[in-house]
Amino acid sequence: MTTGSGTAAGRIRPLLLLPPLWALMVGAGLLITGPAASWWPLAAEGDVNAWFAGHRTGPATAVTEWLTLVASTESIIGITLVCVVALVVLPRVPRWREAVFLGGSVAAQSALFLFITLCVERPRPDVPHLDPAPPTSSFPSGHVGASVALYGGLATLAVTRLRGPWRYAAAAVLLVVPPTVAFSRLYRGMHHPSDVVGGLVNGACTLLVIGYALLAPRRRPAPVPAGRESGPLPLARAAGSAVGGVRGVRRVVVVRHPLACTEKLAQQVHGVLVRHGCTDVRWTSTTAERPCGDLAAYTAAGRVDLVVVCGGDGTVRACADELSGSGTALAVVPCGTGNLLARNLGLPVKPAAALDRALSGDRVRIDVGRVSGDGIAPTRFTVMAGAGFDALMVRDASPQLKASLGWLAYVASAVRHLGDPPMRLSIRLDTGELLSRRARMVVIGNVGALQGGVPLLPDARPDSGRLEVVLLDPVGAAGWLAAAAHLLRGMTAGHFRRSGGRRGRVGTTGTVGMTGTAGTRGTAQAAGPSARRLVARGALEYFSAARVDIRFAGPQAREVDGDCAVEGTRLVAEVEPGALLVQLPRSRRSAATRPSRATDPALTGASETEAPALRSGPYPAPRIHTP
Repeated sequence: MTTGSGTAAGRIRPLLLLPPLWALMVGAGLLITGPAASWWPLAAEGDVNAWFAGHRTGPATAVTEWLTLVASTESIIGITLVCVVALVVLPRVPRWREAVFLGGSVAAQSALFLFITLCVERPRPDVPHLDPAPPTSSFPSGHVGASVALYGGLATLAVTRLRGPWRYAAAAVLLVVPPTVAFSRLYRGMHHPSDVVGGLVNGACTLLVIGYALLAPRRRPAPVPAGRESGPLPLARAAGSAVGGVRGVRRVVVVRHPLACTEKLAQQVHGVLVRHGCTDVRWTSTTAERPCGDLAAYTAAGRVDLVVVCGGDGTVRACADELSGSGTALAVVPCGTGNLLARNLGLPVKPAAALDRALSGDRVRIDVGRVSGDGIAPTRFTVMAGAGFDALMVRDASPQLKASLGWLAYVASAVRHLGDPPMRLSIRLDTGELLSRRARMVVIGNVGALQGGVPLLPDARPDSGRLEVVLLDPVGAAGWLAAAAHLLRGMTAGHFRRSGGRRGRVGTTGTVGMTGTAGTRGTAQAAGPSARRLVARGALEYFSAARVDIRFAGPQAREVDGDCAVEGTRLVAEVEPGALLVQLPRSRRSAATRPSRATDPALTGASETEAPALRSGPYPAPRIHTP
């Protein structure tokens, strides 16, 4: 049996190799400074240092001075701290293990270096020194060991934790740093050749031990089901939920984006489906003309029990548009650029793991939005639709950068549009009054968190029966800073700190909340049919409604779930409550979602007319508001 304590012990056990490593390094140092000092090639080290000292030039001296700075104690500590903080703060799920690996490798190498210098006394080379000589022993080189631990550690994370061919180029650049630092230490007369070799060995061995302890995968033996030789055990039905797992599923259609889902990942997806007892699996690939492949043909030809979507938010949106209002469940395999729906629903970031956890979970109803406008045929979205700054960011993101950097490509694109002028618009919420506004960006969301957990729409829930709207209109640098600080506080605290309490929800008797008039920013008034509030010194204005109708003074860039739409002057969105049945992990299921109240007819043998209920009663036909 594999237990949590057993796994922890497996992680700690490799660290027991560090004391023997320290002993071996001390022994090597004592040997080099003792009986082996007169042996070749150690006896010729003085000639090597003299050759470097005699061939110094101005450009080479300048380059090696920069390399010394890169590997200095201050630089190593500063870069390590920045990288550790970035690993913890920037990803949606903090990379604690990777952060501990990087910081622990640098710290362990430094501790080993100090321990050796206490035991081994070796003078610096007898040549002019270009750097101040620290009081520590010349063996081993601390600069070289620290550069191996830091830059070698970053190269390891680039290869093992990033995706795309560019990771190997980044790793190669990082791995060049330690040997060039070793060269600079010889050139500047600070170490003997055996000292830099000792530094390389110190850093590499420490990195190997810490990496094996923290990053190496640990195999867990699969539990053997009682009374069965193979196959998954049926899961008990959760109270008030759909049947857990995929028990009873007959036919599965996998919609695969050929660029986002590689052949290797496709094999992993197939393996996960087979392990969960899904044997009748049909595959279809997406194209620019058919964003959900042949899914429509499969659903029209006969019953499909489960649709597995291997792609990004755009592919998920296309499949959700086809499946909304049906009793067919959708499982998301996040392998696109943003994967915002998967992140907001609490799915693991690793694609195969997300599918495995989802297939062991429950079927849950979530809302979808329906958007239309001039030039936009009525279509559904699961994440967000918007216009202005965010649409320009999506439109102008480089495909090459998206393939190599992922969602960071959007950040590079966003910088180009920070100075764009605001747009004039009018917005009508449900049947309320027409409000005039100015904004850099408008976003209508079914879910609220962006990459890194940034809560752009903190009140958005995928089962609320409402759409959340935000207008961004920062005035000057202070406005941008206020908006960024507000979002950052929400990301770090896990929720927004609201003055005056939580914003009231909309009901039949009215709404309570902070509001703003059409003409005056920050003025409170009766909210009417939809709640709204101003935050971050008026840079962010929030609304909530079941239907949102926005008209722009001029054509604006628009986007739907990360896909660009043609420029236009109108954007209409409304919510379809509980329209989509999704397969979600039981333990990671978002608190914002609720299990379906009815059982999937695929599992009960019910007829198509007995479709699962949405909260109460059968799902009504969607109301389409055309512009």
